[in-house]
Amino acid sequence: MPKIKELQLAKALIKFPSITPNDAGVMKFLEKKLKKLGFKTKILTFKEKGFQPVKNLYARLGSKTPNFMFAGHVDIVPPGNIKDWTINPFRPSIKNGHLIGRGANDMKSSVAAFVSAVSTFLSKNKKFNGSISLLITGDEEGDAVNGTKKVVDYLKKKREKINFCLVGEPTNPNKLGEMIKIGRRGSLTGKLSIFGLQGHVAYPHRANNPSTIIIKILKELKDIKFDKGTKDFQPTNLEVTKINIDNTADNVIPASAEATFNIRFNNKHSSKSIKKKLNKIFEKINKKNRSKFKIEYRVSGEAFLTKPNKTTFMIQNIIKKITKIKPKLSTTGGTSDLRFIKTISPGLEFGLVGKTMHKVDEAVSLKDLKNLTRIYKNILQNYFI
Repeated sequence: MPKIKELQLAKALIKFPSITPNDAGVMKFLEKKLKKLGFKTKILTFKEKGFQPVKNLYARLGSKTPNFMFAGHVDIVPPGNIKDWTINPFRPSIKNGHLIGRGANDMKSSVAAFVSAVSTFLSKNKKFNGSISLLITGDEEGDAVNGTKKVVDYLKKKREKINFCLVGEPTNPNKLGEMIKIGRRGSLTGKLSIFGLQGHVAYPHRANNPSTIIIKILKELKDIKFDKGTKDFQPTNLEVTKINIDNTADNVIPASAEATFNIRFNNKHSSKSIKKKLNKIFEKINKKNRSKFKIEYRVSGEAFLTKPNKTTFMIQNIIKKITKIKPKLSTTGGTSDLRFIKTISPGLEFGLVGKTMHKVDEAVSLKDLKNLTRIYKNILQNYFI
């Protein structure tokens, strides 16, 4: 059984400029590596009108239960201005004990750690009682339409049973071992348009200024106290992200105004209950001001929490043993693909330190990469043996 070195594989993966939604050949490369380890693999290309097609990879070794799955992504965000980097972001380099390159942190190094850990585990456990799977998407950094969500639908149709899933997102704020994510807040974005009546600024009684109305609405939205948080979650929070009035003249009251907001909500709410609450506000203020409105919502995911079980605590103990830090069970941060996987399997997220993700000179500590691989290998050992 071939052993795969995590650093060597991480370097190889970073060389592929797999900026969402282009896979740049990285899926075929990874598939070849997994086939050599004995995995049965399938590259799944999904399409949907209005979105770019995306390649994903599902691989499974073994046919018995339990089935432990590692999940992650090999798509990356653009590097930005390459001149701002100290290296070519797609020619990985080692400096001061760190591997530098786009995707080094988020999250090609974690994928390399998965594969390396599996190869080491298999070299010592040719026969084990269960299966190991990998779900690798190319659409985590993008629209998340043709990625993990559709792979999960595919696995449901195939009646593929997943018993536990570990997503390798960079969960640690400062040091490896600080944090495990056991859930995430939901995310809802709203685009609000207010339609008033255009007119001359000197004759406001002949017009109906939508900017005044939208300010009233946004003030009321910001004043909402959704909740005080829970034992597991931060309080629900709304942030206004855009305000736009398309008006080129200074002496004209505009006809319309727009604003966009995002709400990160905990499991005291659903996207449906929040929409209902907001719509009442929009209807009340617009009726009072004799204006019309249009609201468009986009839900990126509902709030979810994986109740800690024996596997969660086993993983927590392994991390503590290797890093000397007891990781906090947390639900902070943005969304992740676990929001899709949770419909078929319990799971958690644990990966590298996220300080440099999406930044210039994105990097991962070589020591952390080695220890993460050890953690993943020990998890497999404890889960199956």
